[in-house]
Amino acid sequence: MKKLLLFSLIMLMASTMALRAQDRWGWNPNYPPDNENVQLTKTNLPIVWIEVDGATIDREERITARMKIIHNGNGNLNYSDTVAHPGQTVDYEGYVALKYRGNSSFDASDKKPYSFRPLNAPLEEGGTKEKVKILGMGKDNNWALLAPYNDKSMMRDLLAFELSRPWMDFCPHGKYCELYLDGIYYGIYIMCELPTKGKQRLNLDDPGEEGDELTGGYLLEVDRTDEPTYTSKYHPVNSLGSPLNNRYINYQFKEPEYEDLTTTQYNYITGKIDEMEDALASSNYTDPETGYRQYMDVMSFVDFQIAQELSHNVDGYRLSSKIFKWRDSKDPRFKMVLWDFNIAYGNSDYYNGWYTNNWIYKSNDLLNWNNDTQLVPFWWYKLNKDPYYQDLLKNRWAQCRRANMREDRIYATIDSMATQLTAQGAMNRNSQAWPRWGQYVWPNHYVAQNFTDEVSYLKSWIHDRLTWMDSQLGFDPNAVVVGDVNCDGDVTAADITALYDYFLSGDTTYYNTSDVDGDGEVTSSDITAVYSIMLGN
Repeated sequence: MKKLLLFSLIMLMASTMALRAQDRWGWNPNYPPDNENVQLTKTNLPIVWIEVDGATIDREERITARMKIIHNGNGNLNYSDTVAHPGQTVDYEGYVALKYRGNSSFDASDKKPYSFRPLNAPLEEGGTKEKVKILGMGKDNNWALLAPYNDKSMMRDLLAFELSRPWMDFCPHGKYCELYLDGIYYGIYIMCELPTKGKQRLNLDDPGEEGDELTGGYLLEVDRTDEPTYTSKYHPVNSLGSPLNNRYINYQFKEPEYEDLTTTQYNYITGKIDEMEDALASSNYTDPETGYRQYMDVMSFVDFQIAQELSHNVDGYRLSSKIFKWRDSKDPRFKMVLWDFNIAYGNSDYYNGWYTNNWIYKSNDLLNWNNDTQLVPFWWYKLNKDPYYQDLLKNRWAQCRRANMREDRIYATIDSMATQLTAQGAMNRNSQAWPRWGQYVWPNHYVAQNFTDEVSYLKSWIHDRLTWMDSQLGFDPNAVVVGDVNCDGDVTAADITALYDYFLSGDTTYYNTSDVDGDGEVTSSDITAVYSIMLGN
């Protein structure tokens, strides 16, 4: 009997070890971390629990899961033991339709990202999606849980969004959180808005069949052909502007999705793409009336380019490049929106991704030489050959560099994110679950030894990139425009408003530029000085 019990115990242990081995080799479909025994007691980050009761999470079809989020507010701690710590704030609790998401962020990452839609009941009971607020972000029914893995700083996506937010129509918001899946600690994730339709996002109307309703809204994405696409009649071009006839520009349909488009809507939006590209391809494309400007919100494209180039995003322009259109009654022109920067900011060892001294929009020669099939669309070459566009780009760069893209302000943004990640040990817990410091993770160019090392590399890389872009775009970061309190490049009434904000509400955003008269303090005399400069004195 004792031998039988001992044999049974050995078999149970062997079975458990085999399951663990399967986990390690990725055979378990829910991809647990290396260390499944990490304990979270308290954290400054929201805690997210997802329960699937051992069911297999799929990449294509959604399954029903239960989600609960504890968030006691910024500056307060959150506790995983809800019995010992009752009365905590439940930010969201309910059913969700869950699946994996991402391309390389899934295929090349041990830590997998998720997409979910809040439900009013389980899918099996006919549950439908519902709009909810999550972690202070606007109501919507479509959310992502990004899984920073190859970006060991865990900042690159959010950094790109934050730097571009003051300049673009919409940039996704994201919040760090710590995730449990079926009781196992999975590490730090980013609860993130998606660049999709929704009143709190791109605010795209459902397109109709005629009139103004037919003209919007639409969201397309320049990307691969792994989904139904519309293929441009134009080809990407090389550095001399010659077409690469064996390469193509492909547009995926995101809003509405391809299967939901009527024939009329499909013909309309692909026709508008044709019109825009025809204008760009024409010999008089720079004409302000008949050229591309009637089809493109030029400043939106300028802001998109600044985001791609500042981050030196090797996937920029050619992958995950989202282009949208509102109804004509609101704005008839195409606009751009940002997504996917996890291998930007010097975080790539392929396609010279770590370089700081070249333009990404000119990368087609290198991409084509490496037999990559997805190249930068020809329009970026044409835009940057237009003196009007170049002037806008240089002026906007100067405006950004005097404001939130000033080097010290970028560093302050990074430091703020680093504090969130380290204040209560979240980064240490994530590193216990996924021990990757000192290891190469595709496509890292720099293999950091610890978090501090990674943050130092990120800052150093950004310094070099800013220096090079300043030299190319004619911006002197040391030049001072006296009276330009809000750092937009001009001395206007807006600078007086910035000073009033300081006096009335204590807003110190522009404190460093508020001492206009140079007397060592910020007083009403600085408002007088701005008036004087505006009058030409």
